Amino acid sequence: MHKLTFLRIKETVIEGKGFKTLRFIFNRKVCPGQFVMVWIPGVDEIPMSLSYLGKMKGITVRDVGESTKALGSLEVGDSVAIRGPFGRGFERVSGKTLLVCGGAGAAAILPIAEEMDDRERVDIAIGARTKDELIFGERSKRYSDNVRTSTDDGSEGHEGTVVDLAKHMMEGRKYDFLLACGPESMLISLLKVGKEHGVSSQFSLERFMRCGVGICGSCVINGKRVCTDGPVFWGEELESMSDFGRFKRDESGQKIRL
Repeated sequence: MHKLTFLRIKETVIEGKGFKTLRFIFNRKVCPGQFVMVWIPGVDEIPMSLSYLGKMKGITVRDVGESTKALGSLEVGDSVAIRGPFGRGFERVSGKTLLVCGGAGAAAILPIAEEMDDRERVDIAIGARTKDELIFGERSKRYSDNVRTSTDDGSEGHEGTVVDLAKHMMEGRKYDFLLACGPESMLISLLKVGKEHGVSSQFSLERFMRCGVGICGSCVINGKRVCTDGPVFWGEELESMSDFGRFKRDESGQKIRL
């Protein structure tokens, strides 16, 4: 089990409304889609995808609760405590690839684009509720010649969901792979659209995680521990899970409807 490591924050960046990136030097190899457990003393320990890899890694925090608010309040010179990395990340693929980012899901997806060595091989779709919540748009353009955005309210890019945008992109171009991270309702719809277009898919699944190493069982879905068997699953794996899109587990481990 990885020991807790205290890291000094070297840089902070405001990415969009409610989003902040914390950068730090973390000398461990991390694959795109893997996660770390971030400890906030006196508050909680939470799982977070790494939004930047390389020597200067980073996590991108969205202010949605007590833990993320505490993380987002940290500044340069403060310390962050991390365990990991954990889980199964995205498998490397070769072929024309569409990356789909829903809201904070861009944090798990963009490192994939960063590792690809052909700008013409990857297209990127980024969605949010409104333009103020779109993140990593300019960063994405460093890795792809075709970056599209969508907003639910039409304030920027395609008006509608990122699933609608992805469907439109798949209708206009042949893709070999579809990789995505975002709300589960988005992933369910994307899985269907991908199948209709004959595209193989990998999705990062979000579940409540307490230990990160498969012991507590809080993240179990149909016998799979998301923290060790995932969080990234192939589309056909998710299709076989009856709880996918229907149930998750709360902090007590009880199944609740999504």
